[in-house]
This record gives sequence, C-alpha cells and structure tokens, in this order.
Amino acid sequence: MSSLRVRGGIKLSGEIRPQGAKNEALQVICATLLSESDITISNIPDIIDVNKLIEILRNLGVKITELEKGKYCFNAKNINLEYLNNGNFLDDAKSLRGSIMLVGPLLSRFGSASIPRPGGDKIGRRRLDTHFINLEKLGAKLEYNSNNRTYSIISKDPLKGTSILLDEASVTGTANIIMAAVLANGLTSIYNAACEPYIQQLCLLLNKMGAKISGIGSNLLSIDGVDKLDGATHQILPDMIEIGSWIGLAAMTQSELRIKDVSWENLGQIPDVFRKLGITLNKEDDDILIPAHINGYSISNFIDGSILTVSDAPWPGFSPDLISIILVTATQANGSTLIHQKMFESRLFFVDKLIDMGAKIILCDPHRASVIGHNFKSSLKPTVMTSPDIRAGIALLIAALSASGESIIQNVEQIDRGYENIVERLKSIGADIERI
Repeated sequence: MSSLRVRGGIKLSGEIRPQGAKNEALQVICATLLSESDITISNIPDIIDVNKLIEILRNLGVKITELEKGKYCFNAKNINLEYLNNGNFLDDAKSLRGSIMLVGPLLSRFGSASIPRPGGDKIGRRRLDTHFINLEKLGAKLEYNSNNRTYSIISKDPLKGTSILLDEASVTGTANIIMAAVLANGLTSIYNAACEPYIQQLCLLLNKMGAKISGIGSNLLSIDGVDKLDGATHQILPDMIEIGSWIGLAAMTQSELRIKDVSWENLGQIPDVFRKLGITLNKEDDDILIPAHINGYSISNFIDGSILTVSDAPWPGFSPDLISIILVTATQANGSTLIHQKMFESRLFFVDKLIDMGAKIILCDPHRASVIGHNFKSSLKPTVMTSPDIRAGIALLIAALSASGESIIQNVEQIDRGYENIVERLKSIGADIERI
C-alpha cells in the first residue's frame, strides 16, 4: 500500500487535460459482450477500476487488443461462461462495483449470469434491488446464495420486452436494464431512467451497433429489441468528475489553470454550482480557464438572503461524486454554505480529516455538513490522513495541496481507482508531490 507525500501551499499553473470518463468506460466496456463483432473504444482511462474490468473480460474470453494508448478493440465472439464459477472471478468482481453491469449483457446474450455482491467505495448502502427486480420483469429468475453472497440470474426463454418503472433513477441499474433489453423480444419502456451523459453515450454506442433505442437524454427510454448487434467505434467523453476536481484544485490553491477539451455541453450544472461559490470560470472554445483567485472567492446566498445549500440529485441535478470537492472548496470561501449529501449516508465522514486540518465544519448528521469558509485568512494545516474512497481521497489531496507544509495521504490506491497518473499530471502543473 503506497502513500503520497504532498508539500502544499504552492501556486500551480499550466493546463491539464481530463481523462476519459470512468463511469462511462465501465458501461461501454461491458456492452462489448453483446456482440460477436469488433468494437473499438477510445479515450479509455488507465485507472485501477477500468483495468480490473478489462482483465475480467479478458478472462471471460474476450479478445482485447490495445491499438494505442487508451484505444482498445474488443471482440466477444468466444466467451467462457465457466469462468463465472471460478474463485478468481468472484475475487475480481467483489472488488469492483462496476462488475454489476456484466449481468445485463450476459443475461441478454447467453441467458444466464452470476455475480458476487460487488464492493467499491465505502460510502453507505448501495442496494441492487433496482437491477434484479427489473431484470426479473424481463423474464429472468433470480437466486441469491447467502453463504457466498452471490447472485445468479437465469432466463430459460428469451427475454421479453415490458414496461418498467424504476423505483430510483439508478445509473448502473438503468445501464443493466438497457443492455438486457436491446436483445429482448419486443418493446421495453424504462420510465424514471437515469439520463446522465454517460447513459446517453451507452445508448448511442448500442444504436451504432444496431440497437433501436429512442428517448435518449430523457428519463423515458423505449427499446425495440433486435436479433443481434454488430461492431462499432466509440469515443468516451471527458470525465466530468475529474473536471470538477481540477476546478476545486485551482480555486483552493489560488492558481490559474486551463482545463482542456471539457465537452461543455455535457457538464450540466457543474459550472454554475462552482460559480455559486464565487469561482470564476471562463469558457474559451471547449476549454475552461480558471484565473488565479488572489482575492479569494465569495459564496452567493439565495435571493432571499438565506444560506447557500448545495445538494446532490440524479442528473440533471448536481452529481453526488462532486459533493466532496464542493465541500473542501467551500472551506476557503468567503461565506458559509450547507452541503447536503442525500444519496449516501457515509460519504461525508471524511470531514473529520478536514476538521483536523483546521477547517470550520459542523457535521450536522450523516447527510449534512455546515461549512464556514476561512476566506484564506488562515490556511489549512498539513497532516497525515487516509483516503477512504475515490472522491474523498481527491478532496483530501486538494486540501493537502492548499495547506502550507508536508502532508501524507495513505491508501492512495483509492485515488488511483478513479484518477489516471495523478502524480505525474499534478507535477506537470507545478505540484510538489511524490509517491512513497
């Protein structure tokens, strides 16, 4: 297990290009199981979670060819389903939350799938009911082995299209049901579907492969099942969560940064929420230019004068993955804000590390934290801390880069799960950081 040594309080400068989107990559890589033809995907990020999924597919029998950095060709013509009963598969899949999205394509194409209860970030309960209840509506039957915590789902007959109303707009649940429905007999409608840009990208790829999906970008999807899917090429969007992370980093270190090729049209509310904290974001072509906030940044209250509240919600609401970044950025703002993390009950527990660093935060309950900004009148203090999950990890790293002195961040593998070559990329813009 490695750590990061960070010497903070240094102004950064230059430009940084966001990696390919982690969450989209996990979805579209799973979708390659739906076809016997070549599917080429570019802008795949080189991160632990994505590399684990690629290795799982390789062990399943998918022929995977790296064409160039970040660009792979997948061919799933010959699949070894016996691997799903292998102890190695159980170990690999347990450590990767995204492995749950193997279920939809395997069930749709082969009539059966099994998956252990997946792991991932320790941010609270993340139930799987939305996945399996609605796959059963398509005609599958679920069995759960409580001894090894493994789900098995089987469809003896071809899946049949049906009308589905999701109890929650689950992104991975929506992806799984879409991938199961594209090869089902008849028409499937999914209401209250997640409609994030990455779900839209999955649908666009599947349509290029020959699927018939309409309503893309809305919360009502219609899927007319087809007999088979063909090959296609696809490019992954830039990672909006990483883009938000670099915005917070620039503000906290009072640095001028240019974030390259961000796909502005797919950022949703992200720019506006950071602007509510007083951060200036300039649009230059498809780049974001963040000037050095030498005089700080001031939080805007609501129109009636009440304290600003930032809360997460399903798209097009503000992403829950950026709540940790907003919270740490608010610690140096001029003003106060209430952070309301609605979706996961353990995601705010990392704030005790920020409090140790001198941040003025009151954790009201597992879902809400009140932040009183320092307005740069005092800096955060360096310390030794541990990264509990991907997003809290990057938030603590941002805090360390703003704090004058040396900090140590342990369990950096959590950050590596979602951020590509983090040390080298931060060094390129002037950060004093090393892996130890």
